[in-house]
Amino acid sequence: MKKISKIWILVLVLIAAAVAFWLMSGGKKEEIINFNTVKVEETNLQNSVTATGTIEPVTSVTVGTQVSGIVSKLYVDYNSVVKRGQVIAELDKTNLISELNTAKANLESSQSALNYQAANYTRYQTLFKKGLVSADDFENAQLSYSQAKQQVAQANENVRRAQTNLGYATITSPIDGVVLSKSVEEGQTVAASFNTPELFTIAKDLTNMQVVANVDEADIGEVKDGERVTFTVDAYPNDVFQGRVTQVRQEATTTNNVVTYEVVISAPNADLKLKPGLTASVTIFTFERTGVLCVPTKALRFTPTQETIGKQRKLQDCNGKNKVWTLEGNIVKAHAVKIGMADDTHTEIVSGVGKGTAVITDIEVTSDETPMNSGNERSPFAPGPPRRNNKR
Repeated sequence: MKKISKIWILVLVLIAAAVAFWLMSGGKKEEIINFNTVKVEETNLQNSVTATGTIEPVTSVTVGTQVSGIVSKLYVDYNSVVKRGQVIAELDKTNLISELNTAKANLESSQSALNYQAANYTRYQTLFKKGLVSADDFENAQLSYSQAKQQVAQANENVRRAQTNLGYATITSPIDGVVLSKSVEEGQTVAASFNTPELFTIAKDLTNMQVVANVDEADIGEVKDGERVTFTVDAYPNDVFQGRVTQVRQEATTTNNVVTYEVVISAPNADLKLKPGLTASVTIFTFERTGVLCVPTKALRFTPTQETIGKQRKLQDCNGKNKVWTLEGNIVKAHAVKIGMADDTHTEIVSGVGKGTAVITDIEVTSDETPMNSGNERSPFAPGPPRRNNKR
């Protein structure tokens, strides 16, 4: 019995070894090296700066009043189209007319006094020449005459001021445009004692808008007048609007320790989609070139070694600060190139390789399993196919 047990243990060990050998030798892994290449071709190079800004009219005027009073009439409302000189509001004129009448009465009184002093001065002058009055009396008459003339001049100025203030009660539009905002209603009292009350804001031309963008100090050095700009607004997310940089302002603004500069961008608005106050997401193209011979920038960063390309290939290097690599048969060959401008993804090739050259960008290593058992070979320990019943 012990002999039989040993035989069975030996048989089981041999079976296990055979199965393990079959499983381990059933396939062989082979590494396959693939070279990813891109052809040198003409493309467009561009760099850009992003910022946010606000849509504003190119010209807008705040209309106020220089006199105090009650708003008696309003002739315009929001979005009203107005012409230059058009009456848009009136203040109550009762007190202003009263002030004008008082100034006119003072002027008449001063004029009467002047007439009297003029006649008195003429009389004293005649008497003084004949030696009938003293020099002191003559000089007093002359002084009174001069003071009367000054009082008349002052009264005239008061009349002109009262007339001007009365004119201020009639408020007119200073420009052709559209009323953007209205700050008063009829019956409201406005006081111009300390500052000029704002009544309306009028935009000159809503078909010609501008974007005032805040550009970070790190990017402002690249922004120049005339550069092309695209921008979008949330109101029309599928529309891309075009513009140009018209002004780079020198004044810096600091908000939360972030320094920005205002850049003014033209924004044609023929269809009136752009409204004052909309927030714009701006892209400023700081340089653009079309039809430039380029390669992907990662092709210049690719640096192969003998280990990475495999033993079956040869590595042929060259001297050069910037290189691209090509696969020529079994040779991975380096080419020294002269580069120019670059954007985020491509770099210009000035010389070194020609158009259409396939340059290597990177490599990929994959594993391929090649079964050693092919055809109908199978494990001798695998179960066989079911037997057919040949009985008919």
